[in-house]
Amino acid sequence: MTKSVNAFEANFDGLIGPTHNYGGLSQGNIASQHNAAQVSKPKEAALEGLLKMKFLADKGMVQGVLPPHERPHVPTLKKLGFSGSTDRDVVINASETNPLLYRNVCSASSMWTANAATVSPSADTQDGRVHFTPANLTAMFHRSIEPVVTGRMLQSIFADETHFAHHSHLPGATHFGDEGAANHNRFCSDYGLSGVELFVYGKEAFVKDGLAPKKFPARQTYETGRAVERLHGLNGHRTVHVQQNPEAIDAGAFHNDVVAVSNKNVFFYHEKAFVHNTQMQDQLRTAAPDIDFHFIEVPANRVPIQDAIKSYLFNSQLLNLPGSEGQMTLLLPVEAKETPSTFAYLQWLEESNHPIKEVSFIDVRQSMSNGGGPACLRLRVVMTEKQKASIKTNNILTDTLFKDLSSWVEKHYRDELSPEDLLDPNLLDESRTALDELTQIMNIGSIYDFQRG
Repeated sequence: MTKSVNAFEANFDGLIGPTHNYGGLSQGNIASQHNAAQVSKPKEAALEGLLKMKFLADKGMVQGVLPPHERPHVPTLKKLGFSGSTDRDVVINASETNPLLYRNVCSASSMWTANAATVSPSADTQDGRVHFTPANLTAMFHRSIEPVVTGRMLQSIFADETHFAHHSHLPGATHFGDEGAANHNRFCSDYGLSGVELFVYGKEAFVKDGLAPKKFPARQTYETGRAVERLHGLNGHRTVHVQQNPEAIDAGAFHNDVVAVSNKNVFFYHEKAFVHNTQMQDQLRTAAPDIDFHFIEVPANRVPIQDAIKSYLFNSQLLNLPGSEGQMTLLLPVEAKETPSTFAYLQWLEESNHPIKEVSFIDVRQSMSNGGGPACLRLRVVMTEKQKASIKTNNILTDTLFKDLSSWVEKHYRDELSPEDLLDPNLLDESRTALDELTQIMNIGSIYDFQRG
């Protein structure tokens, strides 16, 4: 076995943006569509997200922060032919001409950083660097405008080329639809040891009449996982590709992290998560015989797939908290406690002979109402201390940064935002003023288009 280096898993959560709203733009995301056009609470949402980050930072976890994207996104409107003598005029033109299209470029969905990129730690890659590939998010227009700025953001934070490698997002066609880490799991005996990376896909794009969901789109393709495997220089013998169950996608599990979550050697997933569960287990054991896998498969007769999706039982964070002596904690949304079948199962899980010994609940209702739970809000990055020390931006949460960001939210965010409020051209100036100040707080540079001329 290769000698382990001292490595840990950091979580980089997305800071919820000033235009947080319920646009109902995400087909296949039941919560998003159910709550469309409701009045949102941007300030409350951002503070909820920060409290979640603080909760884990206080537990001793390395907790990072990723800034929100610029919204409304004027460069996209200009590409689509909307014009004006100023950016404010462009916004007015677009909002009056096509309000539905305009709402798409106001989406704050970049908050869900599980979709920001796929990340491979240095222990898995040929060149010994951490590799990042921003997700192209081609399945949904409102998210497909994210990858360029996401790449710019990641390159600014993880800037040291000695430790980090950055790739462009994949070609913007549905054949290479990429939803990032929401469909990616990594298993290992220890974070610093070589692991096995699991890519989950909804369909094979170049296979005619292949197995695929019938009701909702399969956002991630087999071809995407293979491309990222090549780009990141992964060992093909320690890389596994499995198909998500089309029945789960059609039930509303638009990403695999709605029905599965992993940490180290533990895989916690629903019975209906994959096309072939037993084959998935065999593939992982074959790829990594050095890992003592522990599979926790939740039976559908105990937790129906609809309850798992409604409660986001699996859209949770499975963690090794410092000082936990190998025992794992599952951080879930409060909705999992309020759903009888999932709460009963969690009570059984805590008392059973499994590595998951603690269950905690966190209130992220503003995010949940838009279709994203605790796991959606974070991008996992396995790093060494030397790699962490190379980060020169102010992105690792401390008590000081938490206070600064909370004050920034209180200063700049609206209490409520209705669909009609999105049409207010003042929202553009408010958002830009806020984001310009945020880049100074985080020392992250000019990552936004409006800052770059």
